[in-house]
Amino acid sequence: MDYKKEVSELINIVVKESASDLHLSENRHPTIRVSGFLIPLTKRPILTQRDTFGFMEVLLRPEQRQLFLADKEIDFSYAHSEAARFRGNGYFQQGSISVALRLIPKHIKSLEELNLPPVLENFAKRQQGFFLVVGPVGQGKTTTLASLVEIINNTRAEHIITIEDPIEYTFEQKKSIIDQREVKIDTKDFHTALVSVFRQDVDVILIGEMRGADAISTAVTAAETGHLVFSTLHTNNAAQTIDRIIDSFPPAQQDQIRIQLAGSLAGIFSQRLISRVSGGLIPAYELLVNNSAVANLIRERRTHEINTVIETGTEHGMVDMNRSLSELVRRGEISVENAFLHSFNPKVLERML
Repeated sequence: MDYKKEVSELINIVVKESASDLHLSENRHPTIRVSGFLIPLTKRPILTQRDTFGFMEVLLRPEQRQLFLADKEIDFSYAHSEAARFRGNGYFQQGSISVALRLIPKHIKSLEELNLPPVLENFAKRQQGFFLVVGPVGQGKTTTLASLVEIINNTRAEHIITIEDPIEYTFEQKKSIIDQREVKIDTKDFHTALVSVFRQDVDVILIGEMRGADAISTAVTAAETGHLVFSTLHTNNAAQTIDRIIDSFPPAQQDQIRIQLAGSLAGIFSQRLISRVSGGLIPAYELLVNNSAVANLIRERRTHEINTVIETGTEHGMVDMNRSLSELVRRGEISVENAFLHSFNPKVLERML
């Protein structure tokens, strides 16, 4: 098999079918994910062990292949001509290779195109602060952050540095200078890159994912010292995100990080992509805006009360997940069943529907 040609043909299918992912595993047909559903490409042959090894030889650079065989897993990016770019993960399972490829569209969509609330633009207009987009894997967090960075790129002359593993969206420099650094290629790790930004005359920092207390501490310090910092966490909602950040530090340091976070946090946006009645996916979301009330709750270890603040904080720009879900149901965008599946508090949602 000509593996380079086969990869190219499979990628063309992903693009043509508007799929989000491509899975390549031994003893299975190549499989794509469309609107959240896995669809095997039964017209393509079932893959063998030689096939999956052959695909990885195409997808990885020589030095990456050595790392992959040594570590048994690898994150990577793969560009397919000008048409498509992918974030990939290769891994072993029962001695065989599997690959998951996530399509990263070349076009960076606007908030309106993504069906996201216009209030998010306020966070792109800030000069400093710490803004997080959270949610499980595959819910569009990276896409949302790319849209915010592109707003800055189109409207302000700033120095923006992204630190990613791997680089996903690639930005065309417009009004801003944008430097994109990939972990293991352009920098040793997230923490090393973050420490370096203080000497790089940076205005805006995008951290692909918060990993470890050192990276979190440096990011919060950067937000305190006049930088606008964007990042993601794999958490469910705002309250859980704050607890996760604080709990990542030893007990003796937690009071200090509470104080820093209360002062530097701009907001937390949690999103879910839900199957649309008409086909495709649409986001439901929660937005916490940090104000004096929220800051006090963080400092006073009362994060369990944050959900109530969000529910009653509409006038401050906050958005409650149940309100977002009920509005989507009212407009006929999603089913009642899907709304309940994604609600943080189904009993409250039931009263709203």
